Amino acid sequence: MNVESLPADLAAAHAMILVERAARMAAEAEATHAKADLTGTEALIAHLKLAIEKLRRALYGSRSERQAKLLDQMELELEELEAAASEDAMAAQVAAAQASRTVPLRRRPSRRPFPAHLPRERVVIAAPTACPCCGSAKLSKLGEDVTETLEVVPRRWKVIQTVRERFSCRDCERITQPPAPFHVTPRGFAGPQLLATILFEKFGQHQPLNRQSERFAREGIELSVSTLADQVGACTTALWPIYGLIEAHVLAAERLHADDTTVPILAKGKTTTGRIWTYVRDDRPFGGPDPPAALFYASRDRSGAHPERHLSRFSGILQADAYGGYNGLVVSSRAAGAVTPAFCWAHARRKFFELADIAAKARRGQKAAVISPMALEAVRRMDALFAIERGINGLPAAERLDARSRQSAPLVADLEAWLRDQRSRLSRSSPVAEPIDYMLRRWPAFARFLDDGRVCLTNNAAERALRGFALGRKAWLFAGSDRGAERAAVIATLIMTAKLNDVDPQAWLADVLARIADHPAQRLDELLPWNWRPAAVGALDQAA
Repeated sequence: MNVESLPADLAAAHAMILVERAARMAAEAEATHAKADLTGTEALIAHLKLAIEKLRRALYGSRSERQAKLLDQMELELEELEAAASEDAMAAQVAAAQASRTVPLRRRPSRRPFPAHLPRERVVIAAPTACPCCGSAKLSKLGEDVTETLEVVPRRWKVIQTVRERFSCRDCERITQPPAPFHVTPRGFAGPQLLATILFEKFGQHQPLNRQSERFAREGIELSVSTLADQVGACTTALWPIYGLIEAHVLAAERLHADDTTVPILAKGKTTTGRIWTYVRDDRPFGGPDPPAALFYASRDRSGAHPERHLSRFSGILQADAYGGYNGLVVSSRAAGAVTPAFCWAHARRKFFELADIAAKARRGQKAAVISPMALEAVRRMDALFAIERGINGLPAAERLDARSRQSAPLVADLEAWLRDQRSRLSRSSPVAEPIDYMLRRWPAFARFLDDGRVCLTNNAAERALRGFALGRKAWLFAGSDRGAERAAVIATLIMTAKLNDVDPQAWLADVLARIADHPAQRLDELLPWNWRPAAVGALDQAA
């Protein structure tokens, strides 16, 4: 701007400043609007990519061992982009309002209606008593517009006073009074809903009791850690009969999935590495009618004596990895009979995949190991078997066996011949020799699925059951004692079994804790997750 163009008087200078300010604010509004468009577009792209990956996984199955982690990472990225896009959109609206401009709102996908079962609270905004245009009071209602807003009511605490009136008989002067209500703990004070909340938060959501105590204190309720621990111990004792029924149901299966994971257990001045063992009964892959269930045990070490004790009454098909601790189960001298092993192809595939992970090599650059063409070919051949399995999942065992005889058996025979041929050309120090030997030395157990339609190709059912402990280790760090680990195994059995049967674990635990004291022992199986019906529903059925 030249000096000659500057205004000579104060009014003109003031007007010029206002014009320049308006232009600057308009430019800032335009910039923030452009930024909001950019972040909104990035969020939309991330959303579409995530949708594509989920559809691709649903149609074709997992293409790599890291597919699940990739989806989690994409969802986290989408979360961050959506939050950034909303911030930029709000900033654009503020900037546009300051510049007296209109900026189109960010286009978002249409929202689904809120669930019909949620209660509706109607808030009516007072209508005007007179026309704002002419002042007339003759107003006639034409209709109404309803805007729905989803809201949450913070947890409310209450004290239930159970009144037991006493009466005296005027004839015999005997005093009568109804019995006191049942509490899980002796002289207990906690209701079943509170107890179920404590159990599910600790063992289902991995919230230690000290964090729960702190949260209760912020809500105005002082419950010490020792008090909460008393409730957990008493509930475990009360629920033990349900655990026993689930244990009997699982061990009566014809086929089980087995696996274990580490769990730190507090010892003198240190923690020791204990184990959590799981045995999962799930007949749904071959259309079995029996309900699924998961059974957990805890131990101080990984000795093979533990699975031998756990499965002392079991004599069926055991799907697991090649852990040597299961070897004692396959001997014919067992009292219950020899267990038939069936090994997991996902474990075997993972060993080859680590040598053929192209994505990992791209991330690591020159430091990455050389991709093994032999391992890549082994993964390709195994993926063909997994594709067949996805197509027959849920079919009856006879149909699965027939499909495997026609489609999978030739592929398995070719794979075995190819592995033996490749192994004869490899040195003992070759990296790919180890996974090849892992399979060939145990080939009958890997090929077991070709002889029995009930056998699954993988042991993923057991691995999924243990996922909660893998996540929980990061939250509660360690189990306080051997009994604490055993207690965790008991409650985890109940929670995981409820989940496998599509039952809300917390609602089920609350109802069972409220009913188990008065429930007849010979009808205790009615409280199992696959037979359970809420007390209110059962009362309505009896009334009908």
